[in-house]
Formats: sequence, C-alpha cells, structure tokens
Amino acid sequence: MAISADQIPAQSQDRQPALESEMNPKPQYDRESYVGSNKLEGKVALITGGDSGIGRSVAVLYAKEGANIAISYLDEHGDAQKTKELVEQEGRKCLLIPGDISDEHFCQQVVEKTIEQLGQLDILVNNAAEQRLENPETLENIDSRSLNSIFSTNIFSMFYLCKAAIPHLKEGSSIINTTSINAYKGNAPLLSYSTTKGAILAFTRSLSQSLLEKGIRVNAVAPGPIWTPFIPDAFPSEKVEGFGKQVPMKRPGQPVEVATSFVFLASEDSSYFAGQVLHPNGGVVVGA
Repeated sequence: MAISADQIPAQSQDRQPALESEMNPKPQYDRESYVGSNKLEGKVALITGGDSGIGRSVAVLYAKEGANIAISYLDEHGDAQKTKELVEQEGRKCLLIPGDISDEHFCQQVVEKTIEQLGQLDILVNNAAEQRLENPETLENIDSRSLNSIFSTNIFSMFYLCKAAIPHLKEGSSIINTTSINAYKGNAPLLSYSTTKGAILAFTRSLSQSLLEKGIRVNAVAPGPIWTPFIPDAFPSEKVEGFGKQVPMKRPGQPVEVATSFVFLASEDSSYFAGQVLHPNGGVVVGA
C-alpha cells in the first residue's frame, strides 16, 4: 500500500549520504504481489547506488527476475549489507563494492571485479548521485569545489563506468541511467543537481546512437519525488514533512514503483526502446 504524504513526518539526517535504515517510514523496495518471470535469467547487473532507495529496489527486482547483482556504494555498509541479504534471499549472488565513483580508477575496478567474480556483465545501471540544496538567490556562492564534486559523481562517473563496461557488453546488453524530473521542470534550490540530470539526458541519447550498431541499448528513467535517503539527506526537516504533495497523485512515489521501469528497460520487453526516457513521477506531464 502506498504511503501518503501525511504519513511522512519532519526528519533529517546529519550524515551524507543518508541511511535508509534511519528513515521513517521505511521506503518500500518490494511488493508481495511482484512475482518474477525469469526476464533476466542468466544476466549480471552492476548497479551504482544499489545499497538503498531506488538502487536497492532495482537490485531486489532484478534478483527476482533471475539476475546476479554487483552493487557499488560509497560507505553505507549497513544498508548495503541489507540489500545483499535481500538479493541472496532470492537465490542470487550479490557482490558489494564500496568506493567513490567520482574516481575513474575506482570505476574501472568496479567493472573488473564484477566480471572477475560474477563472470560477465550484461546490464549497467548508472544510478548513484549526489544532491545538494542550494540558495537560488545566491548563484555566485556556489563554489567550484561543490560543482566539481556533484558533476564528478553524477555525470563524469557515467562516462567512466560506460568507458570501462562497454568493451565487455555483448549484443543485447543494456545501459540504464537515472536522470530526474528536475531535468525537465528545473528546480532552483537544486540548481547544480538539476543541471547534471539534464546532462544525463543528452548523454543517454547520444550514447544510444553510438552503441546501437553493437546491439547495446541505452535508456533512462526520470523519477519524480520518490521517498529515498536523498530526501532527509538534502532537505531541512520542515521541507521533508508531507513530502510528495506537489504532484497530481498528492503523494511520494516508492522505490519499487520506479524499479519496475528498470526491469522493463533491462529486459527483452523493451527491445525496441533506445535513447528513451521513462517517467514514473506521480502524474506530472513533461515534454520530450
């Protein structure tokens, strides 16, 4: 059952990245009614930011569909271990690889370790990101260090990971990038974050064109307001209370409501999709 905006109390966390284990209420990463049908049987997926939020839900649903999983995450070890347990409960392998994806060498290591320990790579999910609340009235106060950090994590890492992964991806493989509704609507307090998400759109469409001859499909998902650790991480507690009321459905989305889009884009169900973006956003109509 979906969680209403009224069920989300004021809250914040002191650490970044925030922890799913400390959120109230807990995000919904699975639903009892979801039954896998071997859509990803024999596949191996690498998911960045797979320890929590949307990434955790993608890992769980991919496992239900038959895939073995590798997860990259920064330092949220408890959350990552929980995701590993959830994947293994589905009878699948789960490799945890902690580290900073803004480092190109680490991105190379992530791909190498995935192939060494799981034997192959078929699905790359570029999901991890950094989000920072900014004052829209003080653009001049956004310093270069902050910009370098968020661009390195959100967009440069996608170049690094794809560069490392593509030589190992065979025909029929998929790359799926997480962008955002903010790439389409804009968001003044999240200026740098929204800018990186717009760049991910162009990256997805351009990379798709260059990889189609190899039979590799590149697509993206643009979530709306989803109840993940991003929210108590970036926003003051009073902004978290009632989160999600602004969309037509009047509630936040749950990670599992987004993860099904990632299943679709990774499977043969989307065999005629390339360079496209799916929009699980609670009813907001956005342009192309």
